Amino acid sequence: MENNKKLMQLIKKIFDTKILSSQLLLLATIIALVWANTTYASTYFALWQTEVSFQFGNFVLTDTLGHWINDGLMVIFFFVIGLEIKREIMIGELSTVKKAGFPIAAAIGGMVVPALIFVVLNIGTEGLRGWGIPMATDIAFALGILMALGTRIPLALKVFLLALAIVDDMGAILVIAFFYTEQISINSLLFCSVVLFMSLLLNRLQVRKTYPYVILGIILWLAFLQSGVHATLAGVLLAFTIPAKARFSVNEFKCETEKIINNFSDKEFIIMCDESQTKALHKLQNTVDNTEAPLQRMEHILHPIAVFFIVPLFALANAGVTFIGVEGVTIFNNISLGIILGLFFGKQIGVTLFSWIAVKLGWANLPSDVTWTQVWGVSCLAGVGFTMSLFITNLAYTTPLYLEQAKIGILTGSLMSAILGIVLLLIRSKHDDK
Repeated sequence: MENNKKLMQLIKKIFDTKILSSQLLLLATIIALVWANTTYASTYFALWQTEVSFQFGNFVLTDTLGHWINDGLMVIFFFVIGLEIKREIMIGELSTVKKAGFPIAAAIGGMVVPALIFVVLNIGTEGLRGWGIPMATDIAFALGILMALGTRIPLALKVFLLALAIVDDMGAILVIAFFYTEQISINSLLFCSVVLFMSLLLNRLQVRKTYPYVILGIILWLAFLQSGVHATLAGVLLAFTIPAKARFSVNEFKCETEKIINNFSDKEFIIMCDESQTKALHKLQNTVDNTEAPLQRMEHILHPIAVFFIVPLFALANAGVTFIGVEGVTIFNNISLGIILGLFFGKQIGVTLFSWIAVKLGWANLPSDVTWTQVWGVSCLAGVGFTMSLFITNLAYTTPLYLEQAKIGILTGSLMSAILGIVLLLIRSKHDDK
């Protein structure tokens, strides 16, 4: 009972965060689109092409500001995703087969069908490489929209979308790892394996300080930059090595803190003048640190940074599509249409159909208080690809025209999906009120 209460509090906190983060994401997108289509458009594109260098002795890293955002800051975002996935597998909606069956089936359908639609429209063309773009779901936007509908939406439906989006993220990560990599350096990957093993060893040795994992994470990121595999995967892999269990149990925490507090003297509490009390306070702080799992601590610190700063900044740097003087930038091309139809129709068909099949075959249960119309509405919201779709676009294409066509497809398909999803869920909520 207590675990369920804690889980509900955590879910509520996540949802509250997603509302604000989705608003910031929307604002950044609007700014990027307006900026890229004004007389100051050249400054927008020039900004992200600005070269930025970091030097450590004789070791120098130089790249554009846009690449530092996409290959550097986004590593932190993927690290947070990895922490969320690990948490959900251990104690959340993916912790048992019964819980996980419904969102996993829905997510698989929501990845397979959109990809197939894109392939059918682009087979035999250079645009085929973007087949992974319509597979993605933007968890911030999708959950933000659902939360904006308020109490008319049952909690079970919100949890379903959260779990679906997390499984979808896992799928996107695997797609990036296996299909969107450059020439692979075996030596660099072997070094990455050694670093990951060291992090796992620290976990096994019950090292609960976070800074050793941070140092190893930086080394792992640098190694991935040289490996040919996209550097953001360093964040996900490192996340799975972070300890998710505290060193002290609840009873041990109570006993230890009571022992420390009882040893405090009754005299006036002046830290600077009483060394024994200072030592006791440090011991108490250490006890608290050992009761909070490093995974919790890192997620608590990094989650706000990722959703309130990194993701909006990524959108600002990547969502700018210029419609001025660029030939071929319309929705009437195979790439744009493949993405639009994949996000809009593919997600609806895939999520709803696969989850229905899973229930009919007895592999999963339809969540309580959730109707199939609401599942259909959520399948539309899953078609809001945005952040992850833009990320995969940057990996799939280097040709400027293809990039612009893909971005138009993402924006159009996501907007259409969001509108239909809201309409369906509102209609269902009005029906329930009668």
